[in-house]
Amino acid sequence: MLHLVLADSELEQIPSEIAEHPVIRRLARRRGRRPTELILNSSLHFPAMRRLQDGDRRGRPDIVHMSLLLALDTPLNREGLLRVYVHTRKDKLITVSPSVDLPRASYRFEGLMEQLFLTGKVPPEKPFLRVEDASLETILRRINPEKVITFSDRGNRKLWSEIYIGLSRESDVCVVVGGFPRGDFLSEVDKISDELVCIDPELLRAPTVVSRAIYSYEDTFGISELRWRR
Repeated sequence: MLHLVLADSELEQIPSEIAEHPVIRRLARRRGRRPTELILNSSLHFPAMRRLQDGDRRGRPDIVHMSLLLALDTPLNREGLLRVYVHTRKDKLITVSPSVDLPRASYRFEGLMEQLFLTGKVPPEKPFLRVEDASLETILRRINPEKVITFSDRGNRKLWSEIYIGLSRESDVCVVVGGFPRGDFLSEVDKISDELVCIDPELLRAPTVVSRAIYSYEDTFGISELRWRR
């Protein structure tokens, strides 16, 4: 089983310190929500975000959206061998059901995230998404994998084909991918990872790392062959 954690993801509600900015208030009125109920989006809220600490990397729900769409549509997920979690900068944990059908349109995805942060689960009657307070360390303790691999440009250089050497399909393996556009992890990944791995001489975007990590797992453990033999 492969567990994928998008860590320190820049997915959050509008912080209170910029809630009164005219750009935020105008969009909130249009949406019929309170300013702090909206999802922070750098494309829409950039004028207000200049006041924020780390404002140059926050407000990126698109990274989470694209990463989830890629992960959930893989053969590995369809085989029931993938579990996906989103951890945010404010230590929120979103547990994602393997069978969830996320909206493709970004504005609908953000609306879904707004509802999730307000209610704690969506849909209420049979939730596909749940959110709770949890640090990255707490998440990994709960998963309790045989190995935790974090992708970082500070890690050991490896080929994609070498990532899962020494592991088996029966092992619970967790891969941690940064859900942010630039900079380093906010969480102390060095302390909670068994290995930091660098898989390319250039920085790759999170959705690319997610797709390659899953494909590498599928290739290493023969998931395609397994599906064709049925």
